Amino acid sequence: MSLKNTIAELALEIFEEVRYIRQHLHQYPELSFEEFETSRFICSKLDEYGIPYQSGFVQTGIVAKIEGRNPDKKVIALRADIDALPIQETNKISYRSQNDGIMHACGHDFHTASLLGTAKILTHLKTEFDGTILLIFQPAEEKYPGGATLMMQEGALDNPSPEMIVGLHVLPDLPTGMIGIRPGKYMASGDEIYFTVKGPGGHGALPHQTVDTVLVTAQIITSLQQIVSRNAPAHIPTVLSFGRIIANGSTNIIPSEVQVAGTFRTMDENWRARGKKLIVKIATAIAESMGAEIDFTIHHGYPVLINNPELTENIKRWTSELLGPDKVIDLDVRMTCEDFAFYSDKYPVCFIRIGTGRTGELKPAGLHTPCFDLNEDALVTAMQTSCWIAIQALQQEKNQELSFPRFQL
Repeated sequence: MSLKNTIAELALEIFEEVRYIRQHLHQYPELSFEEFETSRFICSKLDEYGIPYQSGFVQTGIVAKIEGRNPDKKVIALRADIDALPIQETNKISYRSQNDGIMHACGHDFHTASLLGTAKILTHLKTEFDGTILLIFQPAEEKYPGGATLMMQEGALDNPSPEMIVGLHVLPDLPTGMIGIRPGKYMASGDEIYFTVKGPGGHGALPHQTVDTVLVTAQIITSLQQIVSRNAPAHIPTVLSFGRIIANGSTNIIPSEVQVAGTFRTMDENWRARGKKLIVKIATAIAESMGAEIDFTIHHGYPVLINNPELTENIKRWTSELLGPDKVIDLDVRMTCEDFAFYSDKYPVCFIRIGTGRTGELKPAGLHTPCFDLNEDALVTAMQTSCWIAIQALQQEKNQELSFPRFQL
C-alpha cells in the first residue's frame, strides 16, 4: 500500500476520535490568554499518544515534537490556534458551548482537533520519514498582540528551530474535500485604532455654547474615508472601518467625550505606516478646527501575511497529487488578518484553507457569527493534507531549500 493510501486509511480510522475531540473543545471554549483547560486537555491527548512536548509558553501554549529517522536532518512545524471568541452561541446542537458568552466561532476547535489527529497519524508513521515535526498549539490568535509573536519571544521555536511553518484554517465558503491556497501576499495587516474626541459638552438646545463632540466625531469618521478613496495607492487593497462609537449623551445632552474604535487594514507595509500617520493628522486637524481635543492610540497589530512563494507552489503540487488538482483552488486576497503572519517575518510559511462547507448549503454561517458550525467530515481532509505536506517537506532535498529572508514588499 502506498504511503498516500496509508495516510487516508489512518485518517478515516481515527475520524470518530478526532470528531469527539473537536466537539469536546467546542463545548468548553476559552478566551485568548485564558485557555488553561484547553491546554490541559491537549497535553492529556499528547500523553496518551506518547508524544513529548513542552508546555507553558505564554502560559497555555504547547510545542510537541515527533522525531522520525535521523531527527536532526530537517525540522518543520505545523501550527494550530486554540482560543475562542467572546460570542454567545445560538446553535441548537448537542455539543453547543457550555461556557456562557464564549464560542469557537472561528474553527480553532477544528484546527486543534485536526492537529492532534495529525500527530497521532505521524507518530504511527515516524519510521517512514527522516527529520522532526514540531506541533505548535498556539494561544491567543484572536487578541492583540497575538500568541504567535509572544511564543517566539519566549523561545518556543528556538530549540530546535523549524525551517518552515505550515498552518491551516477552515473556510466555510469552500466545499468539504477541497483546499485553497495563494502564494505571496494573502491576508491583510490589522491595526486597532482608538480615539476619543473631547469638549465641554452641554445642553443640546444650546449647541453654540458647547463643542459638539458628536458632530466632530461624525465629521472625522466621514472625512477619514478619503484615506482609502484618495490617499491609498489604487493597486493596494485598503480598508478603514469603525465599529464602536460611544457617545453617552441623550436627546438634549451633548456629551463631553465620544469614544471611537476601528480597524485599519492593508496589503503593503510601507503604505500601512504612512496611512496611520495620515489618519492621525487628518483627525487631529478636524478636531482642532472645530474646537475639540482628540486623544489617539493605535495598536500596531498583525503584519501582512505573506505565503513563501516557493513553499506555497510546492504545497500546491503536493496537495494536488494527494487530493487531485480539481480539489486545490487558487484563493483571492483576504482583508481579514491572522497572527500567523508573525511567523512569516522569521520563517518561510504557508497558510492554507480547508473547505468545511456542507453539500446543498446555500449560504453557510460565516466565521465570527453566533450560528457558525462546520462539516466535520473536513477533519479527514485536514489530517490527510497536514500529514502529506509534513512528510513531503521533510523529503525535500537540501538543494531545494527555500529562499529567505522574507518575500520583499
